[in-house]
Amino acid sequence: MKLIIIIPVIISVLALSACGGNKNSRTDEQNEKSAQLNVKLASGYMKRGQLSIAKEKLERALELDDEYVPAYTTMAVLMDMINEPDEARNYYLEALDIQPKNPELLNNYGTFLCKMDDVSRLEDAVEQFKKALSNQFYETPQTAHANLGYCLMKHKKYHNYEESEKHLRKALKINPKMKIALITMGELGIKTKRFLMARAYMQRYHALATATAESLWFQIQAEKALGDQQFFIKLSRQLLNKFPDSPEAKKLMEFSDK
Repeated sequence: MKLIIIIPVIISVLALSACGGNKNSRTDEQNEKSAQLNVKLASGYMKRGQLSIAKEKLERALELDDEYVPAYTTMAVLMDMINEPDEARNYYLEALDIQPKNPELLNNYGTFLCKMDDVSRLEDAVEQFKKALSNQFYETPQTAHANLGYCLMKHKKYHNYEESEKHLRKALKINPKMKIALITMGELGIKTKRFLMARAYMQRYHALATATAESLWFQIQAEKALGDQQFFIKLSRQLLNKFPDSPEAKKLMEFSDK
């Protein structure tokens, strides 16, 4: 699932800017504004796939203001995009050195660590999410709950379905329409063979979001297990017609041959 990355791929650069250090001189204020502008431009270039130009803008932002956290976090995202995880981690740590209690930053770093196929990194990721959730001023704790739930379910070498479900339910208690939490609960239902649960959450998800190959595949598995042949066929046709080249379509063909 490429959702953890609800974890947003481009971090909200302006949301973190208000947490920066005090700047007294006019020159410092001008540098901060220029750094902010460069990060905003870099984010736009990243969305368009112009990563080299984005990197230049971020380097310029850090030259202007070496304590501007969004420059570090956005550079971390960029390094992750170009498959430089060690560099990405270093930029996250630089940001955390400046703002160690920033919950949005802790959530994003936890999400980054969660993608690594390493149990020690998973443990570190869980720690970052819990630090974020311990901040009573965190305005969107549902994000960290959902990401932590996803992380605990998806990790290749270690998973904890019980803890995953606990955090996903907490996310949905705060925001019942949180799409990533709904689809992750659907997948969790499949993994734990609770197919009625999987169906219910996927129905809720599809009532809010456009169906994807992945979301259809989760509900298809649930309908097949529950014996609803009519709906199984309907969803299967939808998957094959809309996403014929998807990995899920291939799985469906293998699934149907069994």
